[in-house]
Amino acid sequence: MVIVKTREEIELMRESALIVSKTLGELAKAVKPGVTTLELDKIAETCIRDHGAIPGFLGLYDFPNTLCMSPNAQVVHGIPNNTPLQEGDIISIDCGALKNDFYGDHAYTFAVGEIAPEVQKLLDVTRESLYVGIREFKLGNRVGDVGYAIQNYCEAHGYGVVRELVGHGLGRKMHEDPEMPNYGKRGRGKKFIEGMVVAIEPMINLGTQRIKQHRDGWTITTLDNKPSAHFEHDVALVDGKPELLSTFAYINQALGIETTEEDEFRQTALVL
Repeated sequence: MVIVKTREEIELMRESALIVSKTLGELAKAVKPGVTTLELDKIAETCIRDHGAIPGFLGLYDFPNTLCMSPNAQVVHGIPNNTPLQEGDIISIDCGALKNDFYGDHAYTFAVGEIAPEVQKLLDVTRESLYVGIREFKLGNRVGDVGYAIQNYCEAHGYGVVRELVGHGLGRKMHEDPEMPNYGKRGRGKKFIEGMVVAIEPMINLGTQRIKQHRDGWTITTLDNKPSAHFEHDVALVDGKPELLSTFAYINQALGIETTEEDEFRQTALVL
């Protein structure tokens, strides 16, 4: 069952989402060759708690850390460890925060130093596909419209779209209805209604769409061990249109990226 949010609840969710955004911005400054994912995990936990929230992933379904850290061929749900990042790696960082009884949850895939051109293109296309999908999250459309848009955009570039892992509704629980696949058919699935809040999160592979889960019960990698990218935003349906609750603005500032990609999805001033 889809749980519709009031305007007041959406604003509380915006605060939780922006705490995650701010945390990812701090991590953007720290991602570099030689740093370990466990060190980044500690930075994130401190940042979240300093903003009066608690880490949303820590202990959720018994997950042991604050961040899901997934380098290179890992798709999602990687566990932080003491292995240093290396020049040329990519690292997907998925982060959650809980404040005022509502979750924020979004993700970004970072380049570690200089990366191969074909991997940079994977990151660029996956990030672009996120906004392609968000554009379809509007009154009267359905889940399949978002999934189709992301799938069509990424497969046109020859990439594999993961089927087993999907986006989701968001609210007082980390995972609510509806599921938000990154593939689908137009006009299929649940219809979007005013006040819905979802996490849209393309998980796109350089090679095959097929994945495998490791014995730790968490780590998921591509079957062909080629790189995978993951970008995620929290989005509310406000006045019939998608309204971003999260932002990459703090990351962009840290990395010196200039973009207007979020402008069409933001009716409310960005504050934290």
